[in-house]
Amino acid sequence: MSWSLWFTLVVTGTLISLTPGAGAINTMANSLGSGWTRSIWGILGQQLALVAHIAVVAAGVGVLVAGSPLLFNVIRYAGAAYLVFLGVRQFRSRAVGGQVGPVARESAWSMFRRGLLVNLTNPKAVVFFLAFTPQFIRPGQSLLPQYAVFASTVVAIDVVVMWFFFAAAARGLGRLTQRETGHRAVNRVFGSLFVGVGVLLAAVR
Repeated sequence: MSWSLWFTLVVTGTLISLTPGAGAINTMANSLGSGWTRSIWGILGQQLALVAHIAVVAAGVGVLVAGSPLLFNVIRYAGAAYLVFLGVRQFRSRAVGGQVGPVARESAWSMFRRGLLVNLTNPKAVVFFLAFTPQFIRPGQSLLPQYAVFASTVVAIDVVVMWFFFAAAARGLGRLTQRETGHRAVNRVFGSLFVGVGVLLAAVR
């Protein structure tokens, strides 16, 4: 991959990562509930899902997912239902000891697993990478190094954006969560966002 092509990938990848979505909402919720430092576990789970999506596209399975309405819809509705479930749980969570009950006690593995599922159950990501990846891959060159550079660049960008932008931005809401009423309000906002993204994922074709 040439430097000019890589720079284009960096710029494009940054803009895409900055676009709010389920991953960004999940990251901000983790940062608010468990702290900025520990929110990295959810982010790493999301990155593993991104790598899986890229691997699926590289293996050619992405064409099957994109071309099979049944398979696509099964994954899409499962992902939408999962996001709605997360939203309802967040909406109903309560403050305990000055912290959000279910989220504050959440283990690193639980955050990692949720981050993985949030991104993994989004078939639109496969379709997106199916259209996006070929722009930066040259068939006449060795494919493995190109996919390695592509995946590592996308993951590095997304980690930086998620941790230093979305998770850091959520820290500014910390004062709102120092009281039970503030916790309740923030939980309802993020719960509603999760549900909204889930409904959108299920409704938009």
